[in-house]
Formats: sequence, C-alpha cells, structure tokens
Amino acid sequence: MSTDDANIYIYGKNPVTEALKDEPERVDKIFVRNSLKDANIADIFTLASNNRIPISHVPGAKLYELVGSVNDQGVVALMSAVEYMDFGEWLSGVDLDEYPGILLLDEIEDPHNLGAILRTAAAAGISAVLVPKHRQAPVNATVFKTSAGTAGRIPIVRVGNLNQCIMELKDEGFWIGGLDAEGDRSLWDLEVDRPLAFIIGNEGSGIRKKTLEHCDYRITIPMYNRVESLNASVSAALISYEWRRKK
Repeated sequence: MSTDDANIYIYGKNPVTEALKDEPERVDKIFVRNSLKDANIADIFTLASNNRIPISHVPGAKLYELVGSVNDQGVVALMSAVEYMDFGEWLSGVDLDEYPGILLLDEIEDPHNLGAILRTAAAAGISAVLVPKHRQAPVNATVFKTSAGTAGRIPIVRVGNLNQCIMELKDEGFWIGGLDAEGDRSLWDLEVDRPLAFIIGNEGSGIRKKTLEHCDYRITIPMYNRVESLNASVSAALISYEWRRKK
C-alpha cells in the first residue's frame, strides 16, 4: 500500500485481486500498465467489470508516479480511505420514527468540499451521507484529513444511481429537498416532522435537472448584498444545522 496527500493506493496482482474480492466498494479505479497483456490479469478485469470499477491503461511512468519504485507488477488500485455502506443494508436499519435527516451529494468533485461536508454532517448529527459511485470525489486521504477524522463516524453510503436511490427513499417515506438558488421554499421554513433527504449539488452546475425533478420541494438559502451562491460545503452546513436546530 502507498499513500500521498490525496490518495491511497495498493499495488500488485494479488493485493488488487483480493481488494476487488473482499471490499470492491472501496476500490475507485484500477490503473494497468499499457504494455501488460490482458490475459495476465483476466481475473482483475472480470472483477472490476462486475463491480463497475473503471480501468485506465497508462504508461509505466504513471504507475511510478503513483506508487514509486516498487514491484507493482503493472497493476495499481486507487482506494477510498473509509469503507462505504451498502444502500440496502443501511436503509433496512433506518428508524423512520426518529425522523432522520440525510444528505445526498450530487457529483461533488472537490475532495476538500467533501471532507468539510462530512465533518459538518457528523457534527450536526446527520444520519448518513449518500454519494454516487461515479463522477464523485472518492473518500480518499485528502477527504479524511479535511474531515479531521470524522469521516469514519457517520455512515457513508455509496449508490449506483442517485435518481433510483431517491425513488427508493420516497417509497420508504423520505421527503426530498434539493438546495437550489431558484427554490420555492426558504431554508427558514424547513419542516422536520418527517424523514428528510437534502440534495447538495455540484460545485459548478448545481443539482442536475433530472434529479431536481424528483424533489418534493426546492430549498433556497436567503442571500443578501447581491451574493449569488455559496460553496457546496457551506450550503450543506447551513441545511444540516437548521435541521438540527428545529429538531
């Protein structure tokens, strides 16, 4: 295993194969030396495909850049710093009578933002943070460091399809609120007498249009002095603590 300020890597055919077998939910990406014959790592390709883990063919120099002068055997895996929970397992254990509040992250790309969100969510007593498997910053060493170690104190649930996840949450009784500058309900009017899921959108583009369509309401944060928007982690902090204050 190797680490830098941003990521955690494992290398070698056997360690990568074992990681894919034992904890595929923590494997974010596989790097394969482009001169390596695919037949030599057929099991890795099969396991990665079955778990929808992307594989990138790269020059040997790239592997050296990632893990240094080690016997990498042409294979390196990028892994998350903490273990993700399975969505179905997490949902089956939720006590809806407690009116839980959760965060759904819609393609948060900056690991510093993700770490700050996880830290605030843990501090505010948010029940869980749900993250999509693709186009989302992984919970790597930078995220863990930014969260000041709190990333492991709150369930982080990884989902394959965020919109499908939203529909399942609705079926279980959750109300879905998306944070949106053009929202139809003020943050101050938030009602917490029900299970709630708050969607935090991408830093640049916000919540995707199709995802917004699944929201029961869109929540806007009052803004003054011609300020147009807030950082995603600040928005997440405001909604988390307003939920906690009213709870």
